[in-house]
Amino acid sequence: MTISNNELRGVDKSIGSEIYVRQDGPRDAPALLLIHGTAASGRSWDPMVPLLTGSHRVIRVDLLGCGQSAGLGDANYTVSDQARRVGAALDPLGVERVIAVGHSSGGAVATALAEQRPDLVTAVVIIDFGPHMGAYIAQESSARPPVKWADLTDEQFREMMRSGFSADYTIPQEYVDQFRAIDPAVFVAASQANCGYLDERSLPERLAPLGKPLLVIFGANDSRWRPSAAAEYRAVPGATVVLLPGVGHSPNLEDPPRTAESLLAFAAKCAAAERN
Repeated sequence: MTISNNELRGVDKSIGSEIYVRQDGPRDAPALLLIHGTAASGRSWDPMVPLLTGSHRVIRVDLLGCGQSAGLGDANYTVSDQARRVGAALDPLGVERVIAVGHSSGGAVATALAEQRPDLVTAVVIIDFGPHMGAYIAQESSARPPVKWADLTDEQFREMMRSGFSADYTIPQEYVDQFRAIDPAVFVAASQANCGYLDERSLPERLAPLGKPLLVIFGANDSRWRPSAAAEYRAVPGATVVLLPGVGHSPNLEDPPRTAESLLAFAAKCAAAERN
């Protein structure tokens, strides 16, 4: 059976916050969990979903304070808390095994979920997120939103977002709207939490002892994280690193076909390894 527009809400009872969840694809197919980055939402995966649902159950979440999930309240925005909420949202769906895929800071959440729930996460995919803060090269500070956020024009938002894409990519209005809709306080809290998570330990240091298959996809023209730093993920035994020429920080939007091709090939390799 194919699920179409299956929209759910998972409740984190410890703080009463709702996490918006959407599913597409066959319910009995292997599951892919797609986790967006800071100031985005699950809709940032829209161009890739049709390329994945022929063979996979695709699950997307809106992290707390993003998209259609609940707002700030008294919640914590640490990476560990975000991962815990995602895991809790998956439990009612009956998902027992999933490949966790994170774009940008969503890669930190995917890593934390694998740390917390090694029984649930069978493999990890990180798309354009640096292994440590030393790999960050964007000039703007992601933790300092403008004072008058609501007064910014669309073009000013696009300028803020520019490092998230290759120079010749036209940022879709929908993505601008997603960024505009984020509470600036959420943006600051999440950005600081992401930096703190990397400062505690690098992602390769966190992933290596888990023994999970790892795929790292990086746009060769990323202007937010140093593309050459993707090679540092090879410290994780058996890691696969893919550089996409001509692509910036957001391969899921800039080049969905090549990104999906790498992801599906990795998923097939993981499935074959499990069968053997």
